[in-house]
Formats: sequence, C-alpha cells, structure tokens
Amino acid sequence: MAYIDYYKVLGVDKAASQADIKKAYRKLARKYHPDLNPNDNNAKEKFQEINEANEVLSDPEKRKKYDEYGENWKHADQFEAQKKARQQGGGGFGGFGGFGGGGEYYSSDGGDFGGGGFSDFFEQMFGGRGGARGGRSRAGGGAYRGQDLNAELNLSLRDAAETHKQVINVNGKSVRITIPAGVANGQVIKLKGYGGEGPNGGPKGDLFITFVIADDPIFKRVGDDIHVTASIDLFTAILGGEYEVDTLKGKVKLKVKPGTQPGTKVRLKGQGFPVYKKDGQFGHLIVTYSVSIPDNFTDEQKELFRQIQSMNK
Repeated sequence: MAYIDYYKVLGVDKAASQADIKKAYRKLARKYHPDLNPNDNNAKEKFQEINEANEVLSDPEKRKKYDEYGENWKHADQFEAQKKARQQGGGGFGGFGGFGGGGEYYSSDGGDFGGGGFSDFFEQMFGGRGGARGGRSRAGGGAYRGQDLNAELNLSLRDAAETHKQVINVNGKSVRITIPAGVANGQVIKLKGYGGEGPNGGPKGDLFITFVIADDPIFKRVGDDIHVTASIDLFTAILGGEYEVDTLKGKVKLKVKPGTQPGTKVRLKGQGFPVYKKDGQFGHLIVTYSVSIPDNFTDEQKELFRQIQSMNK
C-alpha cells in the first residue's frame, strides 16, 4: 500500500484544527467535483483522494491512528492488541507479542490469515508472513473485525432537504438507506456492520457514507439558512409593490416597501433548510433585493428623471 500524505492532499499543516480541515476540504471538493469537471479523469481521481483524506482527518479517532501508523492506520486496533499481549507476557517476534511461543494470533486451522487480514499488515511492515502458523487462537480462531468501507452519495440541494430512501451499491451489494432531511455537504454517516467481512468469522466492518451536495442554481445554503436573490425593477423599488420569491416549498409573495435599496435583506422565518434530525425545525430564508435598472429609457422618460433630480436639489 503506497503512503498517501492526507495533510498534503488537503493542503493543511499536521497541526491544523478541525475547522481548518473542514474549510480546506470544502474548497477543494468544489474545485474538483465531477459535476464541474465531467470529462476530466484527473479531477475525478483528485476528488476521490480529497474525500479519502477528509474521511480520515475529519474524524479525531481515525486521525490519531493515521498520525501514529500512517498508511497502516486501519490496522491500529490489531496492532494495539499485539502490544497489549506483549505487555501481558506474550511471545516475541522483534518486540511484537503474539507471534512467539504464546501463539495468541495464529490461525485455528494451522494456516495463514486469509482475505487480506492482519497477517498482510505484518507482511507490509516486515516483508514476510512472520511465521503465523500452527496453534489455536485464544481469541476465537484469529477472528478480526472486517475492513471499513467508504462510499460517496451525490445529492441535489432539494434532495437533501427531504427525508427519503435511496439504494446505493457497495461492492456489488445493494444497500437501502434512509437519508434524513438536513444532511450537509461533506457530512459523513456510519452504517454499522455494512463494511467488509471479518476474517475467520469476525464481525463486519462499518460503511462510511460521505454526502456530496451539488450547488443549486437558485439557492445558496449557509448552515440551516438559505439565501436567494430577488431582482426587482426600478419602479417597484421606488414605489413599492409585490414580488414572488422561490422557496423550497414553492413560491410566496413578498410586499416590497417603497424606497427599497439594493442589497436590502428580508428574512422569512422557518422557510429555510430543515435542521438535521430535529423534526419541525427549520432555518430561515434570507432574501436579498437587487434592483434592475432599464437601459432603454425614452427621451421623455429621461426628462422626467431630470425633473425629479432638480426637485431634490
């Protein structure tokens, strides 16, 4: 397994805070998202690498294992078990207990660990199988937890606003999941027991799903609030009137006050994004007015504006 420097992938320092990691990931994910680079295989590979790095560094426990064991961080639990066994009086093998006379982690059938299990870890570390043969494991036949798996699920902003069921394919298997309303871009959820098979009858690993939510052409999500721009004409801005604005639930009419300035914001309470796993709670819809100025005034209309201008001097 080639070593990948996840900190370098995200362009952050090893001492970076979780907030720094999150910010760096979001910036790079937007840049290399497949939807924005449909014919760029390099961007697709970079996007996958970015998600892999984020999946590890955004989880404090995984990050700690990665910092200590590098590319072998997924085997950290087994490695720690070996160290513990040695401390409790297990055999040697260069200071790593369990592979000497104690026979702690030998295969129950007298063979090597199969299916890319723990023995592969020691093969990578020391260049050989380490003599893992013979004897019966005290830990139930050398059973180990299966490998965790990672998957991405692409959603639109409107999909993410609704609780719904979806089927995803993981290693050739269809997994039906319920997606709660309010999930965020880059958010990771864990499905316990949906990962790889455990060697020698051990428990399955977990499945980690990262949500990738595409930008919406109308709405911009900021936390649980949604921002939208309402372009009103000059006369409505001056004299007041009505404007239909889009929400996630359809259009609503707004009353525009006379003398509305460009950049004026109006907040529609409870018309924003659903709050994750909090039924009945929503953010707000923030409407920002922009004023569209016509460029085809007649000479008569321009004269009227001049008269208004002179009256305000």
